Amino acid sequence: MTKELKQEYTLKITQANKSELVVILYEMFLIYLDEAVQAHDKEDRAGFQDGIRKARGCLKELMTSLHLEYELAMNLLQLYLYANRELARADIRNSTENLLHVKSVMTKLHDAYAEVSRQDTSGPVMGNTQTVYAGLTYGKNTLTESLSDQGSSRGFRV
Repeated sequence: MTKELKQEYTLKITQANKSELVVILYEMFLIYLDEAVQAHDKEDRAGFQDGIRKARGCLKELMTSLHLEYELAMNLLQLYLYANRELARADIRNSTENLLHVKSVMTKLHDAYAEVSRQDTSGPVMGNTQTVYAGLTYGKNTLTESLSDQGSSRGFRV
């Protein structure tokens, strides 16, 4: 993941509600999966393994965020465990075949959660974050982001 993309996701996370955070995890999972496939195409074994490791990290976060008292969560857990096994198989076999099937399943779940997040009107999970204002500068045609309240009472409150 590029530095710019990490910054973009950091900003998204600070502004996201609960359902949007799940969508962000799915997006990051799919990005890492794509990175693993690209590394495999370049015969970069370390990059391939790194992409799978990061995708499995996103998957682990998705699994731990489930509320297992609901039947739907148990079904999702089974899909996540399946995806985790397929990622392990891909890593062991050094093959992208399993990754493509996992990507198909997870893309469908991403699309479903994206639709749910559009209907979620709750506020951001994180409070006490910087406010970001973005707009075009005069004459430059470039996007400029300005941060307000830099350093004033940010972080944890005791």
